[in-house]
Amino acid sequence: MDEPVRQSYRPDVSFDGGDLDCGSGLLLLIRRHIDPLARGQILEVRSTELSVEQDLPSWCRLTGNELISSSRNAGTWSFLVCKGSLAEKSESPAPTQPKLGAVRPVEETGISARASKPASIPAIAPLSVMGIGSWPRPRWMLQAMHEHVEGRLGDAEFQATADDAVRLSVEAQLRSAVDVVTDGEQRRDNYASFVGGLLENCQLIPLTDLLPLVDDPEEFEKELLSLDVPASEVRHPAVFGKLRRGRPLATHELEFTQSLTDRPVKIALPGPYLLTRIMWMECISDKAYTTREELAGDIVQILREELHELLSAGAALVQFDEPVLTEVVFTGAKNSRSFMCGALSEKGSAEHELAFARELINQVVADAPLHRTAIHVCRGNWTRDESAALSGDYRPLVPTLKALNVGNYLLELCTPRAGEMEALKDLPQDRRVGIGLVNPKTEIVESLEEIVVKAKKAADLFGADRIFLNPDCGFATFADNPVCSSRLAEAKLSALARAAEILRAR
Repeated sequence: MDEPVRQSYRPDVSFDGGDLDCGSGLLLLIRRHIDPLARGQILEVRSTELSVEQDLPSWCRLTGNELISSSRNAGTWSFLVCKGSLAEKSESPAPTQPKLGAVRPVEETGISARASKPASIPAIAPLSVMGIGSWPRPRWMLQAMHEHVEGRLGDAEFQATADDAVRLSVEAQLRSAVDVVTDGEQRRDNYASFVGGLLENCQLIPLTDLLPLVDDPEEFEKELLSLDVPASEVRHPAVFGKLRRGRPLATHELEFTQSLTDRPVKIALPGPYLLTRIMWMECISDKAYTTREELAGDIVQILREELHELLSAGAALVQFDEPVLTEVVFTGAKNSRSFMCGALSEKGSAEHELAFARELINQVVADAPLHRTAIHVCRGNWTRDESAALSGDYRPLVPTLKALNVGNYLLELCTPRAGEMEALKDLPQDRRVGIGLVNPKTEIVESLEEIVVKAKKAADLFGADRIFLNPDCGFATFADNPVCSSRLAEAKLSALARAAEILRAR
């Protein structure tokens, strides 16, 4: 029987979800409306779907938002949800109602639609030292990132804050005497899912929002415990329509970094296989795409466009991160779900997945200059606990690496989990190899002697003209969960630079 609507609190924002259930888009709408609210403000959700009465309280409990009341009148439910708890309620004004599905034009973001090619592109010399990509973010940058994602900080303010963080990251790298610079991925919440916040028809939602959407919520909730950072703080792309690249993904990162240094600049992007594994969630993305392969086709096109724009803008190296390749070969269970580096979707056999990944990567880099493309592979970089990450040498991956049309491999090789570098001796002679010589997960700075010995071994194996010196992985793959401090990251890169000097002298 319907109950009269008795609401003791006035909502700051209301919206009508109609007959959508939590598994068919209602949670995405709730997230769009609740993110811009200040903690303590109230959202009213109206719904005619009966199942929401059971599912919404579970969502509130998992996400730490307070369900104030629920009532029904004339067949329509009214739920009042407080962002956070009522104890946090303040007199702050209600935000304007968000415009759903709107994507700001590129011109409004301050990002140029097309970058012009610089006069010259600095070459990357043999024995160059470079980071993999990410750098620990300052606390104030993390705060700005969360406020921007939730709609409480405008693009201009966010970009100005991020510019300051990038300056600090680049200055630290230059003090370390690196030869190739990155922007430290300061504008990204993590190395891969940030793409979801820039594409049309994609939305970043906390991992906890996925719980009501999966086939086995209890098992999924157990898997959340494998993360070192609270699942409510890790955002995941949710695809609700055909993906389109409405704006550049990283051209603005490249251009700003180029304004700070004359050294070669590298840009890292999530690879097409990784993005497909992240974005293909059967409970969400299959409403926009019939098959995983169809989704992958649009991802390939997006990355191809981005790659060629970055190359035209003068990126010395564009690196595609594909760490989940190791998850394919080092986790045995077919169709097992994994949080390894954020890839959640199920997979097929190792043979099938490697062939699929090879095809996607080669489609993206087709026609690109070999020497300006790279792939990075590691075994997971979300925790300092070495026992929690994958283990195994590169032998199962060598045939796939050899078949990729990229000119550079940047590989994890410092940790004993990666096995011996001799497993890579058959890589093509015309490709260069970045040798992981420091481990971002450890608290100690590797000794100069240790680094030089291993680098000399790599030079003997591959030729000194074919190797770079790099860490095993980024220093802060997930913004809220860096595996290394800025001070330690700088010291580790400095050790690599000193080793490179010794090798050049020899």
